[in-house]
Amino acid sequence: MSRERLYLFDTTLRDGAQTAGVEFSLEDKVAIARLIEQLGVDYIEGGYPGANPVDTAFFEEPRTKKATFTAFGMTKRAGRSAANDPGVMGLVNSAAAATCFVAKAWDYQVELALGSTTDEHLEGIADTVRLATSAGKEALVDLEHFFDGYKANPAYALACVTTALEAGARWVVLCDTNGGSMPSEVRAVVEAVLKVAPGDKLGIHPHDDTGQAVANALAAVEAGVRQVQGTLNGLGERCGNANLITLIPTLCLKPYYAERYETGVTSEHLARLTQISRAFDDRLNRAPARQAPYVGASAFATKAGIHASALLKDFSTYEHVEPESVGNERAIMVSQQAGKSNLLTALARHGISIEKDDPRLEKLLAVVKDREAEGYSYDGADASFAVLARNVLGTLPDFFQVENYRAMVERRHNAMGEEVTVTEAVVKIRVDGELLMSVAEGNGPVNALDQALRKDLGKYSSQIEDLQLVDFKVRILDGGTGAVTRVLVESRDGTGDRWVTIGVSPNIIDASFEALYESITYKLLKTESKDSAADQSTTQLAKAAG
Repeated sequence: MSRERLYLFDTTLRDGAQTAGVEFSLEDKVAIARLIEQLGVDYIEGGYPGANPVDTAFFEEPRTKKATFTAFGMTKRAGRSAANDPGVMGLVNSAAAATCFVAKAWDYQVELALGSTTDEHLEGIADTVRLATSAGKEALVDLEHFFDGYKANPAYALACVTTALEAGARWVVLCDTNGGSMPSEVRAVVEAVLKVAPGDKLGIHPHDDTGQAVANALAAVEAGVRQVQGTLNGLGERCGNANLITLIPTLCLKPYYAERYETGVTSEHLARLTQISRAFDDRLNRAPARQAPYVGASAFATKAGIHASALLKDFSTYEHVEPESVGNERAIMVSQQAGKSNLLTALARHGISIEKDDPRLEKLLAVVKDREAEGYSYDGADASFAVLARNVLGTLPDFFQVENYRAMVERRHNAMGEEVTVTEAVVKIRVDGELLMSVAEGNGPVNALDQALRKDLGKYSSQIEDLQLVDFKVRILDGGTGAVTRVLVESRDGTGDRWVTIGVSPNIIDASFEALYESITYKLLKTESKDSAADQSTTQLAKAAG
């Protein structure tokens, strides 16, 4: 049975940014785009160039490797050509390979929100799409309020579809903008649209206001659309968008869909689903939903004795898919093997090879679980996991030892009589037995400690010259000023590599220093690994020449 290609369109960086309490920095967007690509999606919509400084900067250069980098914006305004509309030209001149233009498919919205006519709006769709395609961009049109618009005026809604396609749009996306449509309604409307447009040019963009965004996406796919839009963890305004973290495994693992449709998602992509979901929540500084389908900590947890007993005989009695298939694990006593499998996969990512029956693996598993109970989370801090693993396995080089450190914050008046805050840090370390002390000032205790720690690492100083701290996030795990604090530090180097380390402590300075220390250690591990590979290559070439 031949399968039809289904395309996945991620709009986390645009729709997700509309979530209450969520603000993406440029560094956030760059890191999240890389995270999304690990899912194997076909399109990544990065935002609206020209709408704000962050989005404009984000679109100054391509940000994806395989997924089609897509810019979002509006069709041209009435009364001017697309070529003379700054908003349209901002998208066309961006580094995006594709442009997604939003148009209104509900005549009431055209008249109310735009103060225009349906004829003017249809002309705007056509002119905008023609301009984008003539500039070499792949053009998509999101038809906002399509389902409400179809119910009010089917002829106009369908005219929006045909106008966009005739102008050269690759995709026309039917949006359930208010999120109030039922799956049966979505199916019926899509079937009507298929009478004027082919399914391989149609997409669905559902919102979750009735808790049915994923169901509506599946109904649209079953009816005939071949592109689905959604976000990581269902992020989005109001109640959110279709959750790709739920939708993707459903499409890939459930026989009804897996046997009929093909996506760009591989089993390797799926195996990272849980880690990606939790790493994204860590970046948002929020706790992952324990009962999230597929990836939640409780998704494969069994408490009832009779259920656990049945699971011991056959896991499928209370599990609809294997937890390992989505990178999750079984939360019962027999879960140790599943936990080891996940650890082996994570170790392999860092080039660490170990046998499954090695007793050190059992020790590492126990340490990880103990530290997670203390507040550590390695899903979003893979570099810290690499450092921890090598330490427990006994393969972590002893680059340097921290003797002690202190940070001082002083509020005082400067020579101008102005009240200023001065922060100073002192760090003492040993490298090959030699005691090195560094003093540095910063714009806060963490910055000062970072500067002091990196100021003099002896023989390792040259290896961290290109190391930069690019993000710093703090999360309080328990209430109160004496609560346990989790710190995430993101770093990058001159090669463009990025990594995240974690620190946990009741003291925010201690937690921060731990994350900084592990960031430097991970950088030195990276450098050592590359040097070792280079030495091996040189030796092999010498042998071949001899």
